[in-house]
Amino acid sequence: MRAVCWFGEHDVRVENVPDPQIVNPRDAIVRVTATAICGSDLHLYDGVIPTMQAGDILGHEFMGEVVEKGAAVNNLAVGDVVVVPFNIACGGCWYCKHEQFSLCDNSNPNAWMAETLYGHAPSGLFGYSHMLGGYAGGQAEFVRVPFADTGLFRVERDLPAEKVLFLTDIFPTGYQAAENCNIQEGDTVAVWGCGPVGQFAIRSALMLGAERVVAIDEVPERLQMATAAGAETIDFTGEKVYEALMDITGGRGPDACIDAVGLEAHGATLDALYDRVKVAVYMATDRAHVLRQAIRVCRKGGTVSIPGVYGGLIDKFPMGPAFGKALTLKMGQTHVHRYLPKLMEHIRNGDIDPSFVVTHRFGLDDAAEAYATFHEQRDGCVKVVLQP
Repeated sequence: MRAVCWFGEHDVRVENVPDPQIVNPRDAIVRVTATAICGSDLHLYDGVIPTMQAGDILGHEFMGEVVEKGAAVNNLAVGDVVVVPFNIACGGCWYCKHEQFSLCDNSNPNAWMAETLYGHAPSGLFGYSHMLGGYAGGQAEFVRVPFADTGLFRVERDLPAEKVLFLTDIFPTGYQAAENCNIQEGDTVAVWGCGPVGQFAIRSALMLGAERVVAIDEVPERLQMATAAGAETIDFTGEKVYEALMDITGGRGPDACIDAVGLEAHGATLDALYDRVKVAVYMATDRAHVLRQAIRVCRKGGTVSIPGVYGGLIDKFPMGPAFGKALTLKMGQTHVHRYLPKLMEHIRNGDIDPSFVVTHRFGLDDAAEAYATFHEQRDGCVKVVLQP
């Protein structure tokens, strides 16, 4: 089969690789009908996530049709159309039973790697480093799905793929980010990063009752997309973010702040330049400019929600301000399985059509061009879908 493989920084290639096989009775093989490039994939593309190996198959946002299933998969049939959560969960461990699926105890065969760095291991992920399981991803013609009886979510065959594809990651991720804000009537929520996750966080915050959402970015097409959703916007290249947010909120600060950027944040402030230097000389792994800004401007007693990916160590973390202002910090990979039924209802009811975020489409064989287009934000690129 054909698959998108990682070979190093800014080097992805479409290669012929062996077809996946059933290796466990709870496995299924899915023929991929649509897959997407995630902002998190760009961290791999930039070479900042450790434990990748040349030839690894990328991709964790994908859907398709069940073409084969193991003997223990009794809740699905060959021919079912399914979306696949990006995190892999067994369904039976303590964390899965408490709906903390991204922390599954049984789906990461390389748990020792993560335990060495983090103290504990999160769940396995599709197409996202050997520290997180080394699983082949879904930017391919076929993929093996472990724990398929728990992980595959059946969808109606007549629904357009782009309406349901983003249930795999960015829609639930944006929704969980907003839910973590504990939004109350009248709240103002600030969202840093108007990429795909930020766009869904904006819409989710409004669905959950935020009175005002302020979106912060520099890319005109992304800011226009945020405006179309009902957000106010700040272009951080032309405005001072702290001063603008304090003005918007009458000097109190936003009730909640969402960092939808993560470890590769950039900016023109002194701390952003400092981050770039520290990372360049391997004295830090993550650039925390946005996180510092969110903590500084968030109102006293507010919440900072962090869906943006962080991978390792950051410098100059403002623990004093976070403590002094009694902030709540909530973060982590999304418990996708928990949200699928609820978000599917929002789609069926017409509350949201997730396909709004798609700006570019490529065939699978054009993946290298697709990655470059997304990475460089060419032609107003916000979200890329690949069709095998």
